[in-house]
Formats: sequence, C-alpha cells, structure tokens
Amino acid sequence: MTENDPHRLASAQVVVGVDGTPASNLAVRWAARTAAQRGRTLLITHGMDLRAATVDLDAGAIHALMDEIRMRGADFVAMAEGIAREEAPESTVSTEVSEAHPTELLIGHSRTAHLVAMGVTPGIGAAAHLGSTLLAVIAHGHGSVVVVRTADPRGQLSAEGPVVVGVDGSPAEQAAIATAFAEASDRGATLVAVHGHHDLFVDSFVGYPFVDAPLQTMETTQRELLAERLRGWQEKYPNVEVRHRVYDRRIRQRLLEWSKTAQLIVVGSRGRGGFRGLLLGSTSNALVQHAYCPVMVVHQD
Repeated sequence: MTENDPHRLASAQVVVGVDGTPASNLAVRWAARTAAQRGRTLLITHGMDLRAATVDLDAGAIHALMDEIRMRGADFVAMAEGIAREEAPESTVSTEVSEAHPTELLIGHSRTAHLVAMGVTPGIGAAAHLGSTLLAVIAHGHGSVVVVRTADPRGQLSAEGPVVVGVDGSPAEQAAIATAFAEASDRGATLVAVHGHHDLFVDSFVGYPFVDAPLQTMETTQRELLAERLRGWQEKYPNVEVRHRVYDRRIRQRLLEWSKTAQLIVVGSRGRGGFRGLLLGSTSNALVQHAYCPVMVVHQD
C-alpha cells in the first residue's frame, strides 16, 4: 500500500455486485454502511452477460429475452438501491446495469475500487455459488474483495469486535497486513494478528539472532517474528491497538473461531500453494465458505 494506491484515493468507490438474492442484499447493506462511514460513493452493479444468454436463439427470441434480462437487471439494481438508502440514507449511490459478464465487470471495477463486495449464500460451497463468478473475482480481482457473511439468523451485521488478520509469511502477507491496519484504523477497531508456529517462513528472517532459538523457546521466537512483520505498520498507525496471537496448530479452526466475534477477517490472496489452493480446502476457502463475519481477500497489485 502506497500513497498513490488507487484503492485509497478519495475517488475510489465501494463497489457491490448484486443479483437479487438475500446474500446479495446483505452485501449491499454492508457496502452501503462502509461507503457512508468513509465518505465514498457506493456503486451498485449488475452484469447481465447477454452474450451467453442469447447463444443459439433466433433473432425474435433474442430480442424478447434481452428485454426480459434488462428488466430483471434493472429490478435487481433498483431493489439494491432502496436497501442501500435505507441502510445509509446519507450515502451517495450510483447504479449500473451492464451487458458484460459479472466476473469481467467486477474484476474490471476492482482495479480502481476502494473495495469490491459480494454475497455468498450460507451453507453452499463457494464453487456452487453464482457458478464460477465468486471464485473468479476472488482469485483474479485487484485490491480488496470482500465476501460478506453473517451467522446471525436475522441477517444482522456486527460493527463490533476486532479486525483479524492471518499472518503466514507468504509474499502476499504484507498487502494483507497493510490493508488490515487501514481497516482497523478506519473502523476504530482493535487489530488481532493471528498465525501458527508453522505459518511463517523462517528463512525470511535469516540473520536475525532470535531465529536460532532452541525449540523450547519456539513460541517466544514466533512472537518476535510476528512483531517484526508488524512493526513498521504499527508505527504508521499508532492509533491502532494490536494484539498478537500465536497458535501451534489448527490455524484454520482458530480463524473460524475468531470470526464469531470479529467484524472482519483479512487474508492474503496467495498462500504457499497459490490461490488455486482455495479449491482444495485451504484456510481461505474455509473462511470464504464458513466464516461468521465478512472476509476480505487482499491482492498484491
């Protein structure tokens, strides 16, 4: 994150993709609240993918179907705009109905957006939700992509609790840490940095005296490694209270447990095996599918 980061510019919008589902409506409420609190424009967008919808149809059928799809898209966006204005009456809202595929549309917006938000239907695996759209945007988007989730049966979103960031020593880690500090600062929240004994790449710290510590002091060593990862960001955001949490195993389960009380979980988009690991039961995949709060996946741009 730099001073010229397009995602932090005053003109950067909060973007939310909508499709008329309850999960989409939840994402709208979260995005509207976030945009209003930060004085940013909220863009509500819907991609119709007319090219795919009209394949193998004759001219008459194409015309009728395109009209129906456009009307349905306009209805989705109008409903979402009503939800946004109810959630945050003071917010500035713009809307868009595009003929593009929703994946292309959202990835395109993510290049300059403050963040992109999407909903995920509880209890449905990520690969099944919206076909491949959710996974594709998470995997190939830019900046921050938020999967908005809640375990509250009434669909309530909590603005309480800490921001929690997973620290794993991967190349994408610093982008996630930078964004997590910014989010905690914007929200006036405590930041909890979580990692497991085997998450950090020890070879990233070759030359540091504490790396050669004996096994019995492993937890102390890991805390020092974690502090080293966070030190520069703590100096940049002195208003953010930071807590360190080191675990020896079951890091995925620990993050899921934290999501019960957190208002946001932040993770990087690339782990040790690359983000394709999301399809293979990675920690990020578990969070996207099962977390109890919104999950922000941060990309290196």
